[in-house]
Amino acid sequence: MPQVSLVIPTLNEAETIGECIQQANAGFKEMDLEGEIIVVDSSSDNTPKIAKSYGATVIVPDKLGYGNAYLSGFKHAHGKYIVLMDGDLTYNPREINKLISRLKNEDIDMVMGTRLKGEIKSGAMPALHRYIGNPFLTWVLNKLFAAGISDAHCGMRAITREALDRMNLKACGMEFASEMVIEAAAKNMKIAEVPITYYPRKGKSKLSSFSDGWRHLRFMMLYRPVPFLMVPGIIALIIGLALAAEVSLHEQNRMHSLILGCLLLVIGYQMFLSGLYFAAFGVAYGVSSSSRVIEKLMSYHSLEKELLLGFLLLAFGTALGVVVLLDWRAVGFGALYQAQNAMMALILSILGIQTIFSGMFISLLLLNNGIKAD
Repeated sequence: MPQVSLVIPTLNEAETIGECIQQANAGFKEMDLEGEIIVVDSSSDNTPKIAKSYGATVIVPDKLGYGNAYLSGFKHAHGKYIVLMDGDLTYNPREINKLISRLKNEDIDMVMGTRLKGEIKSGAMPALHRYIGNPFLTWVLNKLFAAGISDAHCGMRAITREALDRMNLKACGMEFASEMVIEAAAKNMKIAEVPITYYPRKGKSKLSSFSDGWRHLRFMMLYRPVPFLMVPGIIALIIGLALAAEVSLHEQNRMHSLILGCLLLVIGYQMFLSGLYFAAFGVAYGVSSSSRVIEKLMSYHSLEKELLLGFLLLAFGTALGVVVLLDWRAVGFGALYQAQNAMMALILSILGIQTIFSGMFISLLLLNNGIKAD
C-alpha cells in the first residue's frame, strides 16, 4: 500500500500536469516513500490523457467544484498521509517532503504550507490577495476558531488519514479550504505550518477574488452566525427601539429620528433573523456550533410561539393603522397629522410578517434534525 497519496484537482492543466507528476514522483523517491498520485479531473483538454501517461490514477468527480474534487479524490486515496496540491505548478511538488517530514516525525495531525512566511515569486500573487484578502480572511478565521495559522487558503497541505477520517467535510466549492481548517480546529487537532515557495501560474487563473472571498466569509458565518449577524442585529435593534421610543413617548415631531429608528429596527431584526437562518441551516447541514447562544435558541425554537408573536405584532400594527385611517377619514383624507403612528403601524406589521414567515422557514430547516419544529 502507498504511504503517501497526492490528490490533485485539475481543470484544463495540460500545460503543467505532466511536469507536476514527474516532480512529485521524484520527491517521493528522495524520501524513499511509496506514493500514489490521484488526479481528479474535470477538464475539456488533454489533461487526463497526459496524467495517465505519467502513471497517475485519473478519476472524474460526480459534480464540479474544488471541494467536490477533493472529496472524490479522498475516496480513492490509500495512503497513511494525504497531500493536497494544485496541478498548475504554483507550488513546488518537491516541497511535499517538508510537509510529510513533519507528519512522520512529530505528533501532528495536519501540516499547512504558508506562502506568506515563505517566498512569493514576482507575479505569483496579486497585491489584493497578498496584503488584504488572504491576511484578512485568515485573521477572521483565527479570531473565530483559534486555528493559529498564517495562510488559511494555501492550497498545499498534508494530513494523516486518521485525522481526515475524523473531519466532517462537505463543502463543494472553494470554501472547502476554510472548512478543512475549521474542522481541524474544532476537533482540537494539532496543526503545523511550513514555509513554502509560491510561483506564478502557467495559464489562465480560475480564481475570482471577490466571489471566492465572499464564499469563505459566508462559510465562516455558517459556523459562527452570532458575531457576524446576531450581535450587530441586536445592537441595531436596541438603537432603533431607543429612537422610536423617544419620539413616540415624548410626542415629539421628529420624523427624521423616527424614520432612522424604524429603519434600524427593520435592519436589526432582519440581521437577527438571518443569524437564526444560518444557525438552523448549520444544524440541518451537520455543522456543530460551539455557541451556547445558538444551542439554546435552537432548543427553545417553537413554531407556535413564533407564530403567536408574529400575529400579535401584526395585530397591533393593523389596529394602530386602522385608528390612523379613521382619523384621516375624519378630516376628509386631507393632511395626515398622525404620520408617526402610521410609521409605527407599518413597522409593527413588517416585524409581524417577518416573524411569521421566519418561524415557518426555520421549522422546515429543523424538521428532520431532532429539534422541536412545531
